[in-house]
Amino acid sequence: MAATALKEQLNGLVNSMFAEGLLDEQFQQLQMLQDGSNPGFVAEVVTLFCEDSERILTELTKLMDQALVDYSKVDAYVHQLKGSSSSVGAQNVKLACIQFRQFCEENNKEGCVRALNVVKHEYYRLRSKFETMLQLESRIQAYENKQQN
Repeated sequence: MAATALKEQLNGLVNSMFAEGLLDEQFQQLQMLQDGSNPGFVAEVVTLFCEDSERILTELTKLMDQALVDYSKVDAYVHQLKGSSSSVGAQNVKLACIQFRQFCEENNKEGCVRALNVVKHEYYRLRSKFETMLQLESRIQAYENKQQN
């Protein structure tokens, strides 16, 4: 498939992510930082975000499975996830984290468990789209490198 068609597919995917509320303007800021000298910048940031999010979600799940929940620890992890989500423009994840933190402040275990499930759902939706985006970017880069040789 020609690089132009792949780029159109990539643009369509990213536009749909904005339309669905998965991404906000912060992601556009990230895209503007990527240039010829650093063509993999967005991919690198997205990959780090996903790795970090997976680790945090694992910790949150362990904490919420405890009989006595340490809400300050839970809140610290949710705050960290909210910050990294905000920095990559993961709008729905960030909004779900805001709700989660409110349940933490109330020491509401049932609310926190529901909120964790919402955060996971929003994160996994986003991760799936990010994976497709990174595959398209990789194919475009490979095609363009092939054309240069």
